[in-house]
Amino acid sequence: MTAADNRVQLVRDATFVRLDADGEISGTHGSTPDGLFSQDARHLSRWQLTVDGTSPTALVPAAAETDDTAACVLTPQGTRDNPPAYTVFRRQTVAAGTLTEHLRLVSNRPDPVTARLELTVDADFADLFELRADDRRYPKPDGRHATHSTPDGLRLEYRRADWHARTTLTCRPAPDAVNTPDDSQPTARTLSWELPLDGHGQADLHLTVRAHPHAAPPHPVAVPRPHLQTTRAKNEQTPKAKDNLTRTCERGLADVDLLTIPVTGVDGDHVHIPAAGIPWFLTLFGRDSLLTSYFLLPYRPGTAAGTLSALAATQGQRYDTFSGEQPGRIVHETRHGELAHFRQVPYGRYYGAVDATPLFLILLHAHFETTGDRSLALRLEQHARHAVDWMLTDGGLDKHGYLVYTPDPGGLINQNWKDSEGAICFTDGTQAQGPIAVSEAQGYAYDALVRTAELADGVWQDEPYAHRLRETADRLRGRFLTDFWMPEADFPALALDGDGRQVDALASDAGHLLWSGILDAERARRVGRRLLEPDFFSGWAIRTLAAGQKPYHPLSYHRGSAWPHDNAVITLGLARYGLADEVTAVAEGLTAAAAHHGYRLPEVIAGYARSTTGGPVPYPHACSPQAWAAATPLALRTALEQV
Repeated sequence: MTAADNRVQLVRDATFVRLDADGEISGTHGSTPDGLFSQDARHLSRWQLTVDGTSPTALVPAAAETDDTAACVLTPQGTRDNPPAYTVFRRQTVAAGTLTEHLRLVSNRPDPVTARLELTVDADFADLFELRADDRRYPKPDGRHATHSTPDGLRLEYRRADWHARTTLTCRPAPDAVNTPDDSQPTARTLSWELPLDGHGQADLHLTVRAHPHAAPPHPVAVPRPHLQTTRAKNEQTPKAKDNLTRTCERGLADVDLLTIPVTGVDGDHVHIPAAGIPWFLTLFGRDSLLTSYFLLPYRPGTAAGTLSALAATQGQRYDTFSGEQPGRIVHETRHGELAHFRQVPYGRYYGAVDATPLFLILLHAHFETTGDRSLALRLEQHARHAVDWMLTDGGLDKHGYLVYTPDPGGLINQNWKDSEGAICFTDGTQAQGPIAVSEAQGYAYDALVRTAELADGVWQDEPYAHRLRETADRLRGRFLTDFWMPEADFPALALDGDGRQVDALASDAGHLLWSGILDAERARRVGRRLLEPDFFSGWAIRTLAAGQKPYHPLSYHRGSAWPHDNAVITLGLARYGLADEVTAVAEGLTAAAAHHGYRLPEVIAGYARSTTGGPVPYPHACSPQAWAAATPLALRTALEQV
């Protein structure tokens, strides 16, 4: 796959690599860092080839042949009267913890020639959090790099206290020489070969880079690669719309496969779950993995089972202010890098999400409802009860009447899906202060209580518990309709702030309330139709914030852009209330947008109107592929089937 900045991005088996147009790695930072990545660390930060003493010319720039393999064609520099003596055909493939490269050198001359190749290699072992463009610095005074020559290549190492990571390079044939370029880069090494080529003959060089992250198993686990032929939905109205949706579903399922990683389940076994996205989030994310699994549930129920098992295994057990862990709370994200290991960032297991816990309960019931299989609901009964306990206690339902969060200056300021700073704002753009009760989380809580009551009745055989949960849900719904509804706007508030004031920006979160069922039917239909008016609906998708408000910005992360997964949740809600025209409009807009991106929906697109642009304007920092965007077309298909 090729990234938006013309770099090539390859991914497979919880490993990914980003390369430039020549197949090189130069060690960049910022929004699109290059390198070979595994377990939240960069295991290859330089990979630069020279031929006959100069940088080669790319006759064919690097391009993806498949999702895990890229190829390019290079030559030494030449002129019209002195063309290159040979051509280099370069093919690179990523797999579980490994980058392999095959260089095939083909002579263009009738007489023998010798090709001189040099490869400069380095591994900085940078943590992903060090590579972000956020100007943060993380001291590592005791970190030590070392490089060792081996008979057939190199071994690059990094040690810090009990932390030890390695990268190995194996070459066939072995290099003729290994040299250190200068003292300023003590871990960089240049390997050189002189490869004889017969007249019009060829030679081959095979290179294998293996990442050995700290505490990783010696043999990385490869992920199964399922395939699913999807069926057409009855309300795909035109041949073009049918084609767009079918292709977007196929691309989405392929991307979910690419992002599927092995993690430890509640019984200590390996389960396979959808990681959130590339480049920053190739790991378990509570909210992202839960919604992705929900979208896939009618098609791949096993994904939900794996996600629920993984999240039960990481459910909060104690109180830890640094990470936000609390008993019963479902994790927001997990990390395996150096900075998390030494608690320089709180994300080893970070619990800063107000919504992952109710979403866990929603998915657990939905899995039973879809499959009829009681075993998972029985196995996770105590985890579900602990999750309900968290909502009532530390989550805030008993004390505040709502699920609330307090902004975490060391982690996430906002702890709902719109988790960027400033996203939960008033119409004047002011960020709400906590404890904050965001609207969609109250809908999730309501739905979670109702669904868990059904499990208590039908699976756990605990009618008194079911009765208490239904009473709690009814009280929450009554409070919500009184406290959140804005009569003048005829629309729900985005949130309540710590003083109980309505955070009055008009935002897409309202659509999630249709999905959860917390609104009465009349208001739900009015909200659904309102979301399709031009200030919300760009023609491609529903914006996160209605245009025309002071904080609206079409290139912001959460204040005017449009997110496919947000639209998927909304569309399922529209279908719940029979708003067929609105469902069709959103499905057509999103799949038309996907057609402009090779049928891959990115994490987020800019909020510009379809009527003013030839295609959807990309959001410059979007993850792609990204799991809940990849699963969005399956949710659209489900919604179309329901209306």
